[in-house]
Amino acid sequence: MKNQNRRVVLERPWLITLMIAGTIGALILVNSFSRTSSDSLLCSLSGAYTGPGYSDDSSAQTQTQLIAILHYATSRVVPQQSLAEIRVSFDVLQSSSPCNFLVFGLGHDSIMWSSFNPKGNTLFLEEDPKWTQTVLKQAPNLRAHTVRYQTQLSEADQLLASYKSESACLPPYVSVRDNTACRLALTGLPNEVYDTEWDLIMIDAPRGYFPEAPGRMGAIFTAAVMARARKGDGPTHVFLHDVNRRVEKVYAEEFLCRKNLVKAEGRLWHFSIPPASNHTTTSAFC
Repeated sequence: MKNQNRRVVLERPWLITLMIAGTIGALILVNSFSRTSSDSLLCSLSGAYTGPGYSDDSSAQTQTQLIAILHYATSRVVPQQSLAEIRVSFDVLQSSSPCNFLVFGLGHDSIMWSSFNPKGNTLFLEEDPKWTQTVLKQAPNLRAHTVRYQTQLSEADQLLASYKSESACLPPYVSVRDNTACRLALTGLPNEVYDTEWDLIMIDAPRGYFPEAPGRMGAIFTAAVMARARKGDGPTHVFLHDVNRRVEKVYAEEFLCRKNLVKAEGRLWHFSIPPASNHTTTSAFC
C-alpha cells in the first residue's frame, strides 16, 4: 500500500475524489438516521466489535468520516486502487460493517478504509515506522502498528518450494502465533492481531517490487491460516492487491485457493474463505 502511494496519481483524480467524498458523506447521513443496527451475518457474532479499536462514540466516528471528506476534497493524492477495485471491497464492507477489518499497509487510502467501517474495528499494519508517524500525524484517529517482516522477496521461490517439508506450515494444525518453525508465519505481530477474529483482511503491503523488499508471502500465508482458524459464522473475506505481480499471484493460488476466488477486478482479487471446520483433514491448503 505504501510502496507506490507516495506518488501523486493523476489519472481521473477528481472523479475518484468525488466518489470517495460522496460515499463517505452518504455513510454519515445514514448513520445519523440509524444509530443502531443489527449485526451482519457476515461478521463475527462472538466477541465482534468489542476489541481495543471498538467505540460506540458516534461523534468520534463522524469526526473520522469528516476528516476523510476534508482529506480527499483538498488533496490531489488519491488512493492507489482504482475506482472499480475500491468498489469490490466497499460492497463487502457495506454489507458487513461494523466488523473487524485488518489491513496490511498504511497509506493515503487508510482514512477511506477506516471511514467505510463506522463503529467497527479497523487496524493497519505498516512496515515503515517513519511512514507510520507521517500518516498518523495527518490522521491521528487511525489505529496502526509498525511490524517487522523476516523475509525478502528474493526468497519467495525457495519458501514456496520448501514449506511443504515443514509440518508446522501445514494444515490441519498450522497456526501463526509463536510458530517460529514456519518462516511464512508472521509471528511478530501485536497480540491484538492474533486475539481478534478478522472478518475482512486487506493485503496491500508490505513492499514487494524489489529483491530486498519483504514481499507479501508471509501476509498471504498468515491471512489464509487466520481465515481457516475462524470460529464464528460465515467466511473470511480476503482482498489481495497487485495480483499482476508473479509472487502475489502464485502465493494466492497456493494458499488462498482459486476455488475461493469470488471476484477479480483489475489488480485486485477477492477471496471468500470458509473456516477449517468446512475443510477436510488434508495437509493441503487448496
